Amino acid sequence: MSFQTSIRNLSIIAHIDHGKSTLSDRILELTGAVDARDMRAQYLDSMDIERERGITIKAQNVRVKWKENTLHLIDTPGHVDFGYEVSRSLAACEGVVLLVDASQGIEAQTLANCYLALEHDLEVVAALNKIDLPAADPEKYAGEIEKVLGIPADEIIKISAKTGEGVPQLLDAIVERIPPPKGDPDAALKALIFDSYYDQYRGVISSLRVMQGTLSSRSRLWFMQANSSHEVEEVGIRTPVPTPVETLGPGEVGYLISGIKDVGEAKSGETVTEYSKRADTALEGYRDPKPMVFCGLYPVDGDEFSDLREALEKLRLNDSSFTYDPETSGALGFGFRCGFLGLLHMEIIRERLEREFNLSLIATAPSVVYKVFLQTGQTIEVDNPSDMPALTKQDSIQEPILKLSIITPTDFTGAVMELCQSRRGDMFKMEYLSPERLELSYKMPLAEVVMDFFDHLKSRTKGYASLDYEPDGYQESDLVKVDVLLNGVPVDAFSAIIHRSKAEEYGRKMAHKLKELIPRQLFDVPIQAAVGGRIISRETVKAKRKDVLAKCYGGDITRKRKLLERQKEGKKRMKNIGRVEVPQEAFIAALKLDED
Repeated sequence: MSFQTSIRNLSIIAHIDHGKSTLSDRILELTGAVDARDMRAQYLDSMDIERERGITIKAQNVRVKWKENTLHLIDTPGHVDFGYEVSRSLAACEGVVLLVDASQGIEAQTLANCYLALEHDLEVVAALNKIDLPAADPEKYAGEIEKVLGIPADEIIKISAKTGEGVPQLLDAIVERIPPPKGDPDAALKALIFDSYYDQYRGVISSLRVMQGTLSSRSRLWFMQANSSHEVEEVGIRTPVPTPVETLGPGEVGYLISGIKDVGEAKSGETVTEYSKRADTALEGYRDPKPMVFCGLYPVDGDEFSDLREALEKLRLNDSSFTYDPETSGALGFGFRCGFLGLLHMEIIRERLEREFNLSLIATAPSVVYKVFLQTGQTIEVDNPSDMPALTKQDSIQEPILKLSIITPTDFTGAVMELCQSRRGDMFKMEYLSPERLELSYKMPLAEVVMDFFDHLKSRTKGYASLDYEPDGYQESDLVKVDVLLNGVPVDAFSAIIHRSKAEEYGRKMAHKLKELIPRQLFDVPIQAAVGGRIISRETVKAKRKDVLAKCYGGDITRKRKLLERQKEGKKRMKNIGRVEVPQEAFIAALKLDED
């Protein structure tokens, strides 16, 4: 049998915590890819953040041998914010292993990832994991998979990724059911880059899948989208240790180092071909994902602005799903307006910037993109509350809407429905997956989801509910901009765009919180929240008083009165010219308002 017919390319897809990384560990052990003494849990999760949080953030690929076959395995993330990583990985595969937890059954991300695999026309091998748990009920959930996804129950393989039970049968099923890759080894080279990262010693290292032709280690390559050529320095495979090889043929997955120093030249979705014998058309790359959540990132120390720009450039190579544009803020100085796929994504990027590049950052409150229709007939997109035009110029505002799919045990139906209604959700479907579990489908404004919806959903359902969402266009809404004024001066970092029904509550909360955080000055500081020109709430930070009467013991009352009047005059003058200094901690604490 030829080498190409012995190759199988597959991804492992599943909901969060259903055992993808543990299954990868068992496969590495069973196939002898990693020595027992070097083995550690979640072997492929290489980032510190991944190991601490116990989640996969970046898809990782590895090549292993099983009997006479070569398997290219890609371990993907499960969280909804990293769905983009999953769709990129699927473009490099012919099949997937769909893992379902035998004690929890189908969850929202299981459905989303399975539909994604079917969209790519991939062969799906279903497996029920964690059959060693006392709560596992493989027969019941095999029936659920058959009913919901149409995969015959007798074809579902029952495994325990922890103990290794059933994993050899799963590997046999992979070889049997997933087709080998197609592709002519003698055609013009076409290889798809599906991931890259920056190494400070070797430049850009890209993961790629050869679709047709042969990639050899001494050729000159042409990058079709970047319109640039580079000499190959090294071609190799990950076993999981990077191992240089002479050539990669059609269907093989490996890595490429070609001395690229400019991070923009090896983006994910790039097609690589030979310089002298170029392919006519590029491969279909990836649709750039649309950021859903925006926030401002500012260095605490203004001198670190250029370091932040460089760090964002390097990180964007490794994760092209976030965007950044420079912006300035009166309160925070120079920074960047960054767009993310979701709140966890935003948190991870911020944490990676702080850890990997030693930056200390302030993030403003997350916001979404609104479409504002002006009375002049123009339409503008606003992702920063401080850019919102005045109320008198607006005709209407539209906000982004999501389609939410929530899978929950039936006991919590009331709690979930109450939560969704309080967030302006609109139910359009309710379906029982089994007598104990149901799927609720809602349409809900993105702005209501990005703050803390997921946390509330988890706490109200004791952690049992799961959530998946996708964008569903825009709809008109009654939104207003709430400004916060300190001593009469608006502070742009605290502005927010809120639904009119919740504006007063937000204003009161913000004013109350800032009263506790802003240090007392030598004059009274009014804190006001305003919508348009109307003040909706107010608090006052009382002035510090210097005891000017300390030296007046006894004597005439008029003398004391005169001193107090002079102090009053001074305070008045000070209030007119005095600026309220807001300490850095107050910004950070006030922007965490919604976590309380």
